[in-house]
Amino acid sequence: MADEPSLLAVFAHPDDESLSAGGVLARHAAAGARTTVVTATWAEGTHRAAELAEALRHLGAGRPRLLGYADARVPESAPGEPRLVDAPLDEAVRRLVGHIREFRPRIVVTHDAYGSPTGHPDHVHTHRITVLATRAAGLAKLYPDAGAPWQPSALYLATCPDSAVAALGDLAGARRALYSVPDEQVTATVDVGAWLERKVAAVLAHRSEVARGALPGLVAALLPEARERLLSTEWYVRHEPAPVAGHREALTA
Repeated sequence: MADEPSLLAVFAHPDDESLSAGGVLARHAAAGARTTVVTATWAEGTHRAAELAEALRHLGAGRPRLLGYADARVPESAPGEPRLVDAPLDEAVRRLVGHIREFRPRIVVTHDAYGSPTGHPDHVHTHRITVLATRAAGLAKLYPDAGAPWQPSALYLATCPDSAVAALGDLAGARRALYSVPDEQVTATVDVGAWLERKVAAVLAHRSEVARGALPGLVAALLPEARERLLSTEWYVRHEPAPVAGHREALTA
């Protein structure tokens, strides 16, 4: 299993996986890799969890895996559970470690530190949890009840380069600020045009977000050419999850 292609994506809300990494998920699944998605907010039995399941079918990413916390702005998204941003950090990390150790991915993908492009607090906190959990999953003495240790080989942060902000700004209008990184910080630029149809179908599966005019709704209103320009490229920054075995270096100022 160590050499088997596998990718686990961790995102804050249902629809983040499709918008930020839908092309990469579809591409890996089409190539025969195991893929799955962990979503930090919304609970089983809610309408958005059902929409997520449909989106993941389009992407070939299996069943939804839900941490079960509430959206920072929608308390009813997980009745009786704390908001993700209010939950004890150690418990949230433990929950995610359990999924990492069960699925045993080679690659993990999540939001960047800005929670780009929107900077939503749930995006930012999901980034923090995932960075910690990706490292902790490989340490046997941490969370021993969460399964046998497993160290992913790479963590990639879905991001938005400065050069793409204008196109996103045209879509989002003046409703919100957008967060981006300098283009030179992007370590992987992925052309997902061949999987665009699946990605768009997954985005549009989030029908409640389409109906309320959120980003999937704005995508739904675009002409096909505009969708292609906006969604056919994905950008990532590599974040090393752990030291390389046997590597030693001097710490010098």
